[in-house]
Amino acid sequence: MASLTSTLKRAVQIKPDGAATRYGTRTRTWREIAERVARLAGALVELGLRPDDRVAVISPNSERYLEIYFAVAWAGGVLTPVNWRWSEPEILQCFVDCTPRVVFADDTYLALAASLKDQCASVTHLVRTSDGAGPDAALDYEVLIEAASAIPDADRRNDMLAGLFYTGGTTGKSKGVMLSHANIMWSMLAYLAHTQPREDDVYLHAAPLFHVAGMASVFGITAAAGSHVFAPRFDPIAVLGLIEDHAVTVATFVPTMLQALLDTPGGAEVLRRRMRRMLYGASPISPALLQRAIDTLPDAEFIQCYGMTELAPIGTILSPTDHRKGSASLLSSAGRAAYGVEVRVGDDRGATLPRNAVGEILVRGPNVMLGYWNNSEETARAIREGWMRTGDAGYIDAEGYVYLVDRVKDMLVVGGENVYSVEVERVLSMLPEIVQCAVIGIPDEKWGERVHAVVVVDADSSVAESDIEAHCRRHLAGYKCPKSIEIRHEPLPLSGVGKILKGPLREPHWSGRQRRIG
Repeated sequence: MASLTSTLKRAVQIKPDGAATRYGTRTRTWREIAERVARLAGALVELGLRPDDRVAVISPNSERYLEIYFAVAWAGGVLTPVNWRWSEPEILQCFVDCTPRVVFADDTYLALAASLKDQCASVTHLVRTSDGAGPDAALDYEVLIEAASAIPDADRRNDMLAGLFYTGGTTGKSKGVMLSHANIMWSMLAYLAHTQPREDDVYLHAAPLFHVAGMASVFGITAAAGSHVFAPRFDPIAVLGLIEDHAVTVATFVPTMLQALLDTPGGAEVLRRRMRRMLYGASPISPALLQRAIDTLPDAEFIQCYGMTELAPIGTILSPTDHRKGSASLLSSAGRAAYGVEVRVGDDRGATLPRNAVGEILVRGPNVMLGYWNNSEETARAIREGWMRTGDAGYIDAEGYVYLVDRVKDMLVVGGENVYSVEVERVLSMLPEIVQCAVIGIPDEKWGERVHAVVVVDADSSVAESDIEAHCRRHLAGYKCPKSIEIRHEPLPLSGVGKILKGPLREPHWSGRQRRIG
């Protein structure tokens, strides 16, 4: 049976008095969390929540977020975590699509949530998750729990809908990814098999819990009866303080987070002293940064996870054993198919390509989403005979390791030759002066498109365009080298999960053109 609440029941069974959550000055045991979850589920039912009703959350990370994850499933509802970095119109679009009945929000987003409630007729109740007294317009989280009676688990399982996770909207209108209990549990089991968490693990939630990568660790660490620590937002100094104070042993970081922690004075020492497993993913990591992290934490196990929201989220894993082999080529891969998952590379028609041939990465398994909410056309385009089209270009080598080359939509065509931006970005990132980089295609009258690089350099760096050009010529074929370079000192725009947003970088160059490719 695949049921998200089974992970909580196991934690209570094997470690009832163990520390489950640590947030601020509060520490709660697994027994306490389970009791609160059952009562919060009872409160939701008393508020009128029916099976399959959606419950939205707009809040930074906290132990209450974890309780909501479990309580919504316990009550038979469908959780909809909301990206709090979105604008009000973007969130309203999400609400109009998924029609939530109840919305949880902390004080930072309470006014926003109240405005959304006024605009969305489906929302009947707004629940405030912050401490202390609040406005009468919102129900108080702790008062709800105290007044409610615990209810039996609704026993949602298998292919029943568990959550709606909205994609970031970087390529257009955001889509609600429907993940079942089985989808999430299968991905969680792969996580457990590859990462082997322990009962004494202390996991730091540094990635936002509205993201599916944050969700995966909620259930995986709970199943292992470990402890959860929560960073409301990513601030390197604050995160390092949490790691030190709570003796954190494992966390997941996107590369930009990892670099910030290593760059913070004293950060390397804290990580080396405390961390025993480091997971990373969500965007490509530069070889220099990964090697720096491995050298800094020689006793830690490194694990790379590649996937997407539609895969709940794990598709492939680069294991600690792979990292210990130390091969530069291997470290640049995305690993091999996770347990229970099939991965292949297909051409434009979906036919399987031979090893080492570049095509679209396709994934099949019990972790593949049910589909897109209210969007059967997009679902049919995304899933072909059970295979999820990732939109990523790559190849698989003779040993089954997956190498990502680019997003399919980010491929440039220069004079009839394909150029993959990830390959160029990897070379650019080898220069120590370059902190961030993005490669895009911009219009070119002769070649259709030309390679354009936007790089962020250290404030005190004197690196010139000619230096970057010479470096690229040393490592790339001529047609792959940037023909124009924009040097910046301010950070590049990032999505809510730390990925560089190329849309705003392309827009000035393609504005007014119907076609965005040469």
